[in-house]
Amino acid sequence: MRLATAGLLCLFLCVSCAQPKSDEATPDSEAAAAAEETPPESSTAEAESNGPVSTEPEPTEETAVETPLPYHNPLTSEQIADGWISLFDGHTLFGWESNDPGINWTVQDGAITADSGPIGLLLTTVPFADYEFHCEFRMDAGGNSGVFLRTTTKPEDVTTDCYELNISDDHPEGYTTGTLVGRAKTAEPIAGSGDWKTFDVRVEGNRITVRLDGEEVLDYTDDSDSARRSGLIGLQKNAGKIEFRNILLHPLNLEPLFNGEDLTGWNIVPGSKSEFAVEEGVIRVKDGPGFLETEGTYGDFIFQAEAITHGDELNSGYFFRAMKGTEEAPSHGYEVQIHNGYKDGDRTKPANAGTGAIFRRVEARRVVPNDHEWFTTTLVTSGPRIAVWVDGYHVVDWVDTRDPDENPRRGMRTDPGHISLQGHDPTTDLSFRNLRIVETPDPTAP
Repeated sequence: MRLATAGLLCLFLCVSCAQPKSDEATPDSEAAAAAEETPPESSTAEAESNGPVSTEPEPTEETAVETPLPYHNPLTSEQIADGWISLFDGHTLFGWESNDPGINWTVQDGAITADSGPIGLLLTTVPFADYEFHCEFRMDAGGNSGVFLRTTTKPEDVTTDCYELNISDDHPEGYTTGTLVGRAKTAEPIAGSGDWKTFDVRVEGNRITVRLDGEEVLDYTDDSDSARRSGLIGLQKNAGKIEFRNILLHPLNLEPLFNGEDLTGWNIVPGSKSEFAVEEGVIRVKDGPGFLETEGTYGDFIFQAEAITHGDELNSGYFFRAMKGTEEAPSHGYEVQIHNGYKDGDRTKPANAGTGAIFRRVEARRVVPNDHEWFTTTLVTSGPRIAVWVDGYHVVDWVDTRDPDENPRRGMRTDPGHISLQGHDPTTDLSFRNLRIVETPDPTAP
């Protein structure tokens, strides 16, 4: 066992010393600045000075032989193409945080469940504004639970801090299953216990519609001055046992960043060697290095795009919150990595951080897509929190804890910045389509 573990550790150290990706070509006159801002992957000390490279633990005898979790993605190919994401991987609470550690949230038989502890919520780590939401739930008779929409972390007033979609057989004020507590009731009381039931909810602007097991039971418009525009999604543990599964979300009202005809709204960063062209309604990039950046800037947002690699283990990425590119500094931003390679036939071992990684910060926990096939990346930013889904599967949930800096290579940036597409090197050959974005409004913005 000692020999096997030592071998795995040696392999890890050798891989960590490799330099499969260069962020940009930097003129010799800027070598000193580049050394400070973009530490080579082979230098551990310099990498640490630029922030954590990964939140994954160092390999030990236990982690080195750990069996990867099975891959569970309930989305259809049509849903993936339409931009749906899965909020629950079927096995872990990745991407969720409890607002009270006393609640026994866990995963059992492919469902998120709780049955003891105080009243509280299990919350998404990033907020959403306009969306379609789907989940299945099952509750014991006499229980009480709910789904909190556009909620704060710890809502105190359900009429101002959230929209509470209730799950309850009985309620003293008539807010049973399918109602919005303190706001709107269904035409008739509806029980929530029994076998699995399904919510399909549309939250858009100040209107919320609710379908229960396929039947519309509520259509509510919030005309109050306290109408909420965005917030987290919370699963409630109140009384009795509750279970949730197949938790899906479809962001709405994303605006196109690419018109499908030309590069209007985009600029090629000076000094780029890449060739950016529009071919049959897609952006194709060849050669490199180089960057194509948006004219607009974006801070907190949901971004989605489809990409395809026209070669094996090609390297590219989406840069965001980036400073305006110049010939001397073309790509000072965060990067969502594109690289579909993985090691030892194991998709949980990315060969070069993995598609969906925040490069030099945190690796993707699984390489989902295949080369030569279209795949969809969803990026959600909220202050220092960054989350990424690939083909609807949640691969990164990361908080930048570094000191603030206008350059994301050196520190945390929450200010708006450009989005850019990367041409990495002379082998680059990728296409992009359906690039779209929506900024996340303040929760109580008018």
